[in-house]
Amino acid sequence: MASLSELTVQILTARLVKKDMSLEELENELQVISRHLRAIESGTDIVPEAQVTVEEPKPQKINFKQFFKKDEVICLICNKGFKTLKRHLAKAHDLKPGEYRKQFNIPAKYTLVATTYSEQRKKDALDRGQGDILAKARAAKAAMKVEVPVVAETATTAPEIKVTAPVPAIKKKAPVPMVKEKAPVPAKKVKAAVPAKVTKKK
Repeated sequence: MASLSELTVQILTARLVKKDMSLEELENELQVISRHLRAIESGTDIVPEAQVTVEEPKPQKINFKQFFKKDEVICLICNKGFKTLKRHLAKAHDLKPGEYRKQFNIPAKYTLVATTYSEQRKKDALDRGQGDILAKARAAKAAMKVEVPVVAETATTAPEIKVTAPVPAIKKKAPVPMVKEKAPVPAKKVKAAVPAKVTKKK
């Protein structure tokens, strides 16, 4: 049978597989396990320690009216007020407006721009006649937008590539064998004519 220390190690190892623990939690767990094992071995009962139920903090309800004021919009991360939050969120918190809204469940009716600032910009734009310019630009764009009929693309056949017939190989004539010249026949030596014997007159 395994000793108490071996059992403690086995139980603690099984616990570590299921849950990551800090060093302090590991020490507490080791003491609790060894205490329980000693009590089981001796046959005494252990009065369980009062378990403290830790309640998860409930998400606080945000009163958006406090943060979305007429003259400024207060950042829910750093509690600073701005006329518009878009630039601040990007520079200070590296967040896009959509991510910020999602993080704090901000309803769509609350804009990230202060009302007075938005109205002032709108008024300035109208004074400069930008409303008319914008309306004309939209009308011109709509007029230019002509529906182009979609032509079904037909698979064009690739032009035939004319393959030139291979040039027949020129047959080389077999080299004419050299005619062996016969060695010149040596001239036959002609014997000098023997002069006829002259008969002596008596």
